[in-house]
Amino acid sequence: MTTESTPGTAVGIRDLAPESVLVLGGGRAILLQLANPAVGHGVARHSDFAARPLDRLIGTLSYVYAVTCGTPIDRAAAVRRVSLAHRPVHSERTTGARTAGAQPAAEPAKGPPSYNAFDPELQLWVAATLYESATRMHDLIYGPLADADAESVYRDYGVLGIALQVPAGLWPADRAAFAVYWDQAVADLSTDETTRSVARRLLHPTTGPVWLRLAMPLARLVTTGLLEPAERALFNLPWSAGRERAFGAVIGVVRAVYPRLPTRLRHAPMRRSLRAGRALAARQHAAADPGSFGR
Repeated sequence: MTTESTPGTAVGIRDLAPESVLVLGGGRAILLQLANPAVGHGVARHSDFAARPLDRLIGTLSYVYAVTCGTPIDRAAAVRRVSLAHRPVHSERTTGARTAGAQPAAEPAKGPPSYNAFDPELQLWVAATLYESATRMHDLIYGPLADADAESVYRDYGVLGIALQVPAGLWPADRAAFAVYWDQAVADLSTDETTRSVARRLLHPTTGPVWLRLAMPLARLVTTGLLEPAERALFNLPWSAGRERAFGAVIGVVRAVYPRLPTRLRHAPMRRSLRAGRALAARQHAAADPGSFGR
């Protein structure tokens, strides 16, 4: 996809979202989600994606492709799957326990933060990380979009949150408003041993396909390189001038090769994901209504 739109046409999310190169920003988006304490603890307690490292990425991609590039039926099925997965993801904050007869402490020990996967603010943060990471990756490979196209893409990306629990008015009105929201949200990020442990297991998987574990050194390099220095520090991720040069070399190769690939190859993961989502929806429908195929 070029960064210049054809005269009279606007670039939108359907032009960007199918580009498989944006998947390279997925690790960064997941780490930033984990750095929101409520999201991070919800993932740590209710998800085993660190033990099954591809699951969260595939699930996220399936949702993004269905909502941005699929039919209304694809979107409805994807939203239903995500909503069902989110139902058990909630917890109230707990405080440190006191022994019987002990005097209450002036500052009670705080337990993990409360969280609810249906919280619009948390859904907004997840959608924001997907937008920011995808457009950052796009700009690295293709160069920045023209301002009008960038605004069009930004408005379109709001659907990722709005399709779930984010009210339309909660998505910042334009890119300038988003930049203010983003800076404030990033300033509030923090990690603890629980969320850092999830990140370590994500970046250093001991299970999963052999090809995934062989690819992880490169994936770690790209993920860490896409983060800002303060974001790396949240997870104690090492960085150096040598790693910076290696990251630049990898991006340079991708920038030289990827845009020249045929569209059918660049968009193949999106088409495969939509087919898999439709097959899953058909199986779920058949299981819920076994007699439907005999009618």
